[in-house]
Amino acid sequence: MTTTLKKWTYKDYLKLPDDKRYEIINGELLEVPAPTTTHQRIVGKLFRILSDFVESKELGEVFVSPVDVILSEDNVFQPDIVFVSKDRKEIIKERGIFGAPDLVIEVISPSTLKRDTEDKKKVYEKACVKELWLVFPGEKAVEVFFKKDKNYKVCSFGYENLSIRSCFLKGFELNLKEIF
Repeated sequence: MTTTLKKWTYKDYLKLPDDKRYEIINGELLEVPAPTTTHQRIVGKLFRILSDFVESKELGEVFVSPVDVILSEDNVFQPDIVFVSKDRKEIIKERGIFGAPDLVIEVISPSTLKRDTEDKKKVYEKACVKELWLVFPGEKAVEVFFKKDKNYKVCSFGYENLSIRSCFLKGFELNLKEIF
């Protein structure tokens, strides 16, 4: 993990070499480690299931990492999965997503637990990401947060073979045995 005292911005980020993955969280540059095969397997299944639902209802677009999500000049993330509704498609540019996606899914790794569940969650909340999913492979659990007023509230929680639902994507329900 790379950490420096310099306050990094999106302009600085654009100058970084492409041989590694990075994120900027509150002006701090962090190298993102390669995900495990379990992580990738879960991301792949979630992407397919969510994409099928979104496409069948013509709701918008789903993207899978690596895709840059520029939430502010000093917060540039590469979430595992993002959804942008067709009503907000103007935030999708060739270089990334410029603004808050409607839904973000982060599959949590032990090495990024605090970063994803605390630091990035606060930034997503402040940036007005409407729904955030935190997926915990070790526990076979998913926690779904929905932005209500100014704060996230737990919308749905499930583990192992229980189902979870989206509060933002009406009608989207997922039995967790499909991804774990």
